[in-house]
Amino acid sequence: MNSLQDWEKAIRLAASRIEPFVTHTPVVPSPWLSDRLGQSVWLKCEQFQPMGAFKIRGAANALIEYCAADRTSKAVTYSTGNHGLAVAHLCRTLGIHGTICISQHVPEHKVKKLRELGVQTVIAGKSQDQAQRVAEDLVRDQHAHLIAPFDDPAVIAGQGTIALELLEQVPDLAQVVVPVSGGGLIAGIAAWVKSQRPHVTIIGVSMERSPVMYESLRLGHPVALPEQETLADSLQGGIGLDNRYTFSMVQQWVDDVVLVSEAEIVQALVHLALREGLFVEGAAAVAVAWALRAGHKLSGPTAIILTGRNADIAPICRAVNTGIGNILQS
Repeated sequence: MNSLQDWEKAIRLAASRIEPFVTHTPVVPSPWLSDRLGQSVWLKCEQFQPMGAFKIRGAANALIEYCAADRTSKAVTYSTGNHGLAVAHLCRTLGIHGTICISQHVPEHKVKKLRELGVQTVIAGKSQDQAQRVAEDLVRDQHAHLIAPFDDPAVIAGQGTIALELLEQVPDLAQVVVPVSGGGLIAGIAAWVKSQRPHVTIIGVSMERSPVMYESLRLGHPVALPEQETLADSLQGGIGLDNRYTFSMVQQWVDDVVLVSEAEIVQALVHLALREGLFVEGAAAVAVAWALRAGHKLSGPTAIILTGRNADIAPICRAVNTGIGNILQS
């Protein structure tokens, strides 16, 4: 698929396919952010999906396309956590044998959840790229289907259903702000938005620590970076040096990709907890972090995608408590 029209058709098909497995998540206004930033700001709450993250959309579409016709087939994936949780949940629901390959950096609470879901969990290497190589070996050895976490047309189309819902819920948007890792989420959202509202600006946000998509765009080709510890651990991992879809889609249809610091992520987590009553993971807070810093750059009514809630409670609570303490002392 190359054209916006092709992606529009794929996203419409995905929406009908995944209907039984996903939630139509709410879009809630943020009066405090709107007042502070001088524009209407809306939060698309994907943390309320089954398994706590948007990843179930792409995983469901891919599993239905590749595996559902033959329940004896096997599915293999690699993940920083949330995609693996979605695939594991759906494999159990659909009766498909699943194997999830993860790196040593995946937080223990996500590893525990994967094992509770009954899938085979393989801890392989120190990065998602190393876990990917193990997954690809298993696909070959087991004659299984690879359910890639981002660089796959079915996965991208599934994630694009977020934008289909969003434009129905808030038709007059001027800007959509989206967390970025491998690019499946923002590629799907951008494809739908640009096919329906070409004037709407798409902004991608990643963390300063190991921002692979950002550096790839800056250099003009996919690159690999060593992973660093970050509150936005779900955004870790590469985009694949042989990336086929998401890199070029982001190049074509995303207006800008920007970075936020760990301190700015903490500020966003504090805001979401205190002002919105929302608990999310660090990766979900990066878009709010950018909006808080760059509010004067908002071009009109803005939607921010909150991607998930599968946080390791301890470091998030420490970060939020530190942030609250700093606010009280200031």
